[in-house]
Parts: sequence; structure tokens; C-alpha cells
Amino acid sequence: MRNIDELVSKLTLEEKASLCSGLDFWHTKPVDRLGIPSVMVSDGPNGLRTQKADSDHLGLGKAETAVCFPTGSALGASFDKDLAYELGASLARAAKGMGLHTVLGPAVNMKRSPLCGRNFEYISEDPCVAGNLGVGYVRGMQDNGIGVCVKHFAANNQEYCRMSTDTIVSERALREIYLAAFEMIVRKSHPWSVMCAYNRLNGTYCCENSWLLDSVLRKEWGFDGIVITDWGAMNDRCRALEAGLELEMPSSSGLRDSQIVTAVRTGKLDEAVLDRAVSRLLTWIFRPEDHDSSSATTLDEQHALARKMADASAVLLKNDDSLLPLEKKKEAVFIGTFAASTRYQGGGSSHVSSYRVSTVLDSARSFAGISYCPGWGDDAAQKDAGRLEDAVRSAAAAERVVVFAGLPDSWESEGSDREGICLPPCQDELIGRIAEVQENIVVVLFSGSPVSMPWIDKVSSVLQMNLAGEAAGESCAGILFGDVNPSGHLAETYPLALEDNPSYLSFPGSGKKVVYREDVFVGYRWYDSLQCPVLFPFGHGLSYTTFSLSGARLDGRRVSAVLTNTGKRAGAQVVQVYVRPPRSTEDRPAHELADFTKVMLEPGESRTVEFVIDDRMLSYYSSECGCWTAEGGEYVIELAFSSRDIRQTLVLRLETEQRPFVLCDHTTVRDLLAFMPYEKLPGFVKEAGKCFGVGSQVKREAMDDKASLAMFMEMPLHSIPSFVSVPEDYLEEVRKLSES
Repeated sequence: MRNIDELVSKLTLEEKASLCSGLDFWHTKPVDRLGIPSVMVSDGPNGLRTQKADSDHLGLGKAETAVCFPTGSALGASFDKDLAYELGASLARAAKGMGLHTVLGPAVNMKRSPLCGRNFEYISEDPCVAGNLGVGYVRGMQDNGIGVCVKHFAANNQEYCRMSTDTIVSERALREIYLAAFEMIVRKSHPWSVMCAYNRLNGTYCCENSWLLDSVLRKEWGFDGIVITDWGAMNDRCRALEAGLELEMPSSSGLRDSQIVTAVRTGKLDEAVLDRAVSRLLTWIFRPEDHDSSSATTLDEQHALARKMADASAVLLKNDDSLLPLEKKKEAVFIGTFAASTRYQGGGSSHVSSYRVSTVLDSARSFAGISYCPGWGDDAAQKDAGRLEDAVRSAAAAERVVVFAGLPDSWESEGSDREGICLPPCQDELIGRIAEVQENIVVVLFSGSPVSMPWIDKVSSVLQMNLAGEAAGESCAGILFGDVNPSGHLAETYPLALEDNPSYLSFPGSGKKVVYREDVFVGYRWYDSLQCPVLFPFGHGLSYTTFSLSGARLDGRRVSAVLTNTGKRAGAQVVQVYVRPPRSTEDRPAHELADFTKVMLEPGESRTVEFVIDDRMLSYYSSECGCWTAEGGEYVIELAFSSRDIRQTLVLRLETEQRPFVLCDHTTVRDLLAFMPYEKLPGFVKEAGKCFGVGSQVKREAMDDKASLAMFMEMPLHSIPSFVSVPEDYLEEVRKLSES
């Protein structure tokens, strides 16, 4: 174990400043005379993008060969906490072999809008899913001696002007939606580092936002690692140091190192602040010495895991008349260029130089006789009239048709957002034309975010493969022909139209700022609260078998139910637990996901699933109180197979409101009654009530009893002296009574 304090004391001012920025695009600076090494980081949420020594400094060139695992959107669809741990452990073993120190991931930003160009990298629209899977990923990696850098902290939910836009979002929405996954990961798995986002947050760049990096991340959540900039996200270096930002990446060619030195020498920056940052950096640099449990792995072993993940994340959206799985040995027509050139990853910094890529067309030939038509141009967005007509003719003559559709590479990439949620017009047109001549149509989709489906009522089956990594082709073939039973569920809502999305009117903002007007009503929280029709709801996913859920019980805070496979083949089901709050003084979503588990069962097998409902699952964040609070009342615990498929309900009664009393200039009589019965209200409050007919037999002609009561309940305490005499210290009397 290194003596960090001693090392800091031996460093010169210039050496300390040098440690606070990168040596180059991927390495930190060494201090050879003190044995402080240069360490290497790498992109890698879904596979290592380790750059070759002679690669371009922007990190856009050739990378070392690595296995490309399913992207974050696919991991989210797996709803599998154990699988997330396996992914982290496998990446750690591979990273050890490449000499890496820290991997830049997981990416756990919320999917605020389906248009965000980087949604394929992000896990879910819900922090419960992103947080729980992120915890597994981080534990798997750090248990095996490689650090993670959880990103992008925080509220980085679009690509448009992401490096400068000001994200305006309420503290409640931050706490409940945009920070919640980060909080869960920090508290439960203690990541070695966190990457701050490019954007400003409520007026201040994330890299120098002391509320975000110090007050919340460190002091409140107990984070003990380092904060690293996203590449090029530094604004003011000294302010960032003071706020709690340790490492700037990549190199600034010495510019900001000299700014630190000058600031210390002129007294503008306290050297103690620099020493604190350097101490944290050295602790991070030497951390692998205490976590060296990783064992070797081969590319073939990693590919096998990539296949397992692809199988677990595929979502069967529709399967009328059980058209899937297709019968083996019978002829089928495959249409669409994604059959022969399967899309399996997104563009940008997560792009992996893949080890062994499979295609659906090649993989399916071992199951049945396959004829193939490209259907459109070589570019998946390009119309080719000749190919379209050939595909329609082939479909008309076939017994079974599978169309492979999806988004082109350029439509889902870091750096730009999507313009809409439609597939390329040539694909929608082809599917519509085929539906005119063929009834038995399967559509397979390859995309990292929702797409509209104007042809949904004209096809029998829809399989969403997501962006399922290099084994996507073989996985898809196995699912189509029944060797694999799909078990994925949607980790985001598929809307009928883009206009239905809660962020529609405020995404992506003006460029200078974006206002999150929908507040906490993100994804299914919006759609389900409004009972808005959707294409497919959050949590939806079918199987080649069937399941039932019965015998729900509530023992204190422990919820249990019996899950049974009622079908004829083995399969996995995701049981989801939602909490529906009582009527609230706050605007709360109709229900919110509290937990989930994925269970594999043989035909006829049953298993009891259990969950514990903690206070946080019942709570909302009160900006007024500055804390999490749960109101008293009846909470409905929903056991479900999707947010719209509730199978069992239970009622949990919370007797008292769990929040501190806050007296302010807008405290109302209703607020007081949340903490004390009417009988214990101060006398002058009850006297004011009599003016409105409350607590007396007075009948007022101006308004009915209901209106009188409502007017009294909503009266702020500062208005009471206008109606009755009050003591001079009447507010102090209220405070003492409410706190007793």
C-alpha cells in the first residue's frame, strides 16, 4: 500500500499540476522519479476500443481487435442483473490483457427523447433499470481489478450542442430521474471514477459545478474516487479543481497545467485544493494493486458471452398465431440488406473493431433453405426500384417471409441526433407492399432506439434485436428457428408518434439552453399517467412460452408471488414491481418501477419471487424540504409483466408522512394537517376555519360547503391575520406544535 501523503509531499508544484491532465489521448502523465506510472484508459461500454500506438490522436482510427458485446440499449432489454455482472467481469479480464487501468463506462444517462443520437449506448428511460444493471456492470469489472468511469454526469441527454448547452432542470427531476442511476451505482458499487458531462447544468458547466461534484456526489453519496472530464469538456481549470474535478482529458499540451501553477503562485488557487486533487488521483492510479483478481480470457470466450447476451436481450414484440418460431427445414425468403450485413453496433466513441461478426443470412442456412433479396439499395436508407419489385415478387411466391429492417449507421451515432422516429421510407414502403401479397410476415428490427411501425397491423410477428453485438446474426437465426426462446423486455416506451413524447416541445432546445419542461414525467411515467395509447409499453416482451403470476402476499415490507411457466418450453420472464402512490399534494406519476427480477423456468415449474419495498421506493424528492419524503396513505404494489400488464396488486399502508415539517411563506392549512389532526391545530387557525364554515354550523350563501372547505385548506398561514386576531408570535406557535 502506497503512502499517498508522503508522495504528495515529495512532488513539486509543476509535477502536481501535470498529474491533473492527460499525457495524450488515452494516458495519464507519469512522474518517473517517484515511481508514479502513466496509466491507460479506454472506451468500452460494450467492448474495448483500445487504440493502437500509431493511431490518430483524436481516437477515431483503428483500434485493437476486441469482442463487440450488445450495446447499452440491449443490456437494458435483458433486465438481467447477473448478466450485467458477467459483462463487467469479462470486460475486466480483456482489459487486463490489454494493459488498461480504467474503462470508460457504463453510460447510464436517461433516454429523455427517442431522438437522442446516443440512445443506443444508454440503458433505459428508467433509473431503476439503468441503476441496477449499472451496479452489476461496475461490480463485475472492479471485482476483477479494472476501474470503471461511470458517465456522463449529468443530464447529458442529447447530442445537439451537447458541449455547451445549458440544461435547465428542476432539482426534483434531477434527483428522481437524472441522478438516480448514478446515485445507486455510487452507493452500492463504489466506482473508481465518474466522468462529468460536457453540458452546463442550471447555468454552470458540469466540470465546475460544486453542487453536483462536491455537495451531492462526494458529501451526500460518499463517492471516494476521481472525477474525469469527458474528452474536451474542460472550461475553467481552477474552478473545476475547486469544485472537485481531478483529471482533465485528454492533454491540453501544458496550457492548463501552467494555469494551475500560476494560480497557486499568485494566491488565486489554494495549494491545498491542488494537493487534495493529487491525493485522490494517486489513490486512483495505484488502486489496481489492491484489486488484482482478474484471470485471463480468450476472444472466443468473450464471443460466447456476447451471444448469450444477444439471446437474452432480444424482444419479441408481436407474435400473432405463433408464427414464430419458424419451422426448420422449410423454405423461407429473407428480405432486406440487414440479413446479409447485420447491423450490430452504433457509431462514435463506442465503435469496436470486432473479432468475429456473424450475419443472420449465413447463420440461418443451417436451419432451412433460404432465398435472399436485398429489397433496397446498399445503403439501408436508399430506394432501389428494381430490388423492391424483386422482393415483392419473391414474397408473393413464398410461404414465409422475414424482412430485416432498421436504422442505418449514420442515423444512430454520437455527435448528432435523429430527426424523427420513422424507419427510412424505402423500408416502410417495402413492408407495406409485401403485406399486400403475403400474410405470413415476420419483421426483424435492428435499432438502438424506438421506431414507428405504420405497418404493425399488417404483419404477424415483430422481433426487436436492438444492437446486439457481433453475435447478433447467429442469435437472431437461433431465435427465428426456435433454438432460443426470446426473453427481452423493452427498457423504454415505443410511442405511436413522436409528438406523443413528453419532451417533444422542448427537445433539443435552442442550442444555448434546453428546458426539461416535462420534469419527472419521463417515458412511461408520462404515457401511463395520461393513459396515452402507445405502440408498445415499457417492460413489454413476449415469449415462446406462457407465464402466470399468482399468490401475491405482503408481509410487512416483503412482497412475494409465485411465477409459473404454464407453457410447453423453457423460458425466462421478467417480473416487475411498480409502486402506485396515494393521492398526493405533489404531481406524481401514476406508478414507478421499484424493482425487477428475471427468472428462468422449465415447463410447469414454479418459483417464488420476492422483493423488499424500502422507503425510497415510496418516496418523491421534496425540493422544499431538501429530502426524500413519503406521504401517508395507501400505496398499491403492482406485480407486472409490463407497465401496462399488471398481474397482481397489494396494498401497503403507510401511516405517517415521512418528511420534516418546513414552515415557509407559502405553508398552508393543508400542509399543517399533514402533520397533525384538526383537533390539535392552533386555536387561531380553527377560528379562521369558522369564517369559512369549517368546524361550525354556519351556512354561507356565497359558496357551497365544498368550496368553503377547499378555500380554507389552501389558505397560506400569512393570510390568517386578515380574518381573525392572532398572537404576535403565531408562526412560532405553529412551528412548536408541528414539531412536537
